[in-house]
Amino acid sequence: MAAAFYPGSFDPITNGHLDVLVQALNIAPKVIVAIGIHPGKTPLFSFEERAELIRQAIAEALPARADDVSVVSFDRLVVDAARSHNAHLLIRGLRDGTDLDYEMQMAGMNQQMAPDVQTVFLPAGVASRPITATLVRQIAGMGGDVSAFVPKVVDAALKARRRT
Repeated sequence: MAAAFYPGSFDPITNGHLDVLVQALNIAPKVIVAIGIHPGKTPLFSFEERAELIRQAIAEALPARADDVSVVSFDRLVVDAARSHNAHLLIRGLRDGTDLDYEMQMAGMNQQMAPDVQTVFLPAGVASRPITATLVRQIAGMGGDVSAFVPKVVDAALKARRRT
């Protein structure tokens, strides 16, 4: 069975991301979480911090499968990055119809460029559908409680970041 490639910014990883990651582990023996690096964007957390938060979150949520998850960075087309890691499944989480419309366009373009890389859509659980990393950053930045939206390690990291 092919490894799955789960791309995103994960700045920070949310319970929604974690939900999709756990689902991906149900259909693939290995999942490569791929953090997109964009030179024009300044993330809240560095690549190294995000990678560590992802590793800690999966170790807490699904300790028996933590070794089946690796974290890499990429700065090129997602299909090219997936191929470079011998992954033929591209994991995309869906929260609502808006996500589906956008993701269908991306899947179509990716299929044209890389017919050997199959996009798999995984629906977010009901509790995580409204969660976005952007909203988490905004709420946390204004001192709000995001503990219901992120893994414990992320909540602690956001609180620590706010204190500095």
